Amino acid sequence: MTEIHPFRIDIPQAQLDDLHARLAATRWPDELPGVGWSRGVPVGYLRELAGYWRTSFDWRKQEAEINSHPQFTTTIDGQNLHFLHVRAAGPDALPLVLLHGWPGGVTDFLDVLEPLSREFHLVVPSLPGYGFSIPLNGPGMRPSKMAGLVVELMTRLGYDRFGVQGYDLGAWVAPSIGRQAPDRVAGIHVNALLTFPAGEEGEFDGLTDAERARWAAMQDFNDGYLQCNSKRPQTVTYGLHDSPAGQLAWIVEKFKELTDPPEGLPEDSIDRDRILTDVSLYWFTGTAGPAAQVYYEEITAGEWEPAARGTVPTAVLVSRHDKTIRPWAERDHNVVRWTETGRGGHFLAMEEPELLVADVREFFTKPA
Repeated sequence: MTEIHPFRIDIPQAQLDDLHARLAATRWPDELPGVGWSRGVPVGYLRELAGYWRTSFDWRKQEAEINSHPQFTTTIDGQNLHFLHVRAAGPDALPLVLLHGWPGGVTDFLDVLEPLSREFHLVVPSLPGYGFSIPLNGPGMRPSKMAGLVVELMTRLGYDRFGVQGYDLGAWVAPSIGRQAPDRVAGIHVNALLTFPAGEEGEFDGLTDAERARWAAMQDFNDGYLQCNSKRPQTVTYGLHDSPAGQLAWIVEKFKELTDPPEGLPEDSIDRDRILTDVSLYWFTGTAGPAAQVYYEEITAGEWEPAARGTVPTAVLVSRHDKTIRPWAERDHNVVRWTETGRGGHFLAMEEPELLVADVREFFTKPA
């Protein structure tokens, strides 16, 4: 069970035909006039985007781009794990793990693979329950368990020491990797890191006005998707698994809310085909449900509260959209580098790839 197998994506044409037929047969609802995006994705916008997905989006082109990078699968503790493994030209390059979030996947990093692979051996896993890292092998797949799988994956690949970069869910998994293997992790780089008060006396006293505004914005954020995913993941699954228009709306709403600027359309920040590649992978792999189950494990069953403070040197990259609060981040992590970008949103690898690459390079290749 320790074998590593080459892998290529090859979605059967019958699945593409089924997707197009379902999109063509979508039963579109009415909507209230004049509400825009305030109550969800507008029908007119989604209908046009679904039409583009059905008639103009070239899945085979996107599939070929992903397949241009070496991919593999292996089984660890009964869990199938899919990953990209892009080696640098120099054999002594530092291995670097790239960890995605929701609603993302390995395709989030397509625009940074080439520049980062000049300095790093890249290992980009589909986290369990996402992409081709399915099926989930049972309940309990929370960030700490994912972290253990990644540590074992790096052992199988022969990497004794490595760095980790992650955002969103990946920014939860990355510090857990550092806690489990502190002697092996050279550094941790995160963006879209969430920080929370710990209920300690005086923890709000030293916050800046900007940090207080971030905390207020976090409290006001519409977390309806999070509540549904984390509390009733199986119920959420039925509609998303059966309706591509439903899956499209569920994901594109997050691209709308989490990109910079939020008042623009998602494709103002990220190429439309990149967004639809992400949605297509969720659809073809049927991972709306498994990804929602991960929210249940992370929040309802378990690990929303931070563990013991990490010791691995950590870099925090904060986009204009992020709500990360520095004193709380420093309480939980060994923060040695803090960078505020002033631009960009939640999906930096797609929105601002050059910015992300530059910060990762500087952190891992230049002494602090």
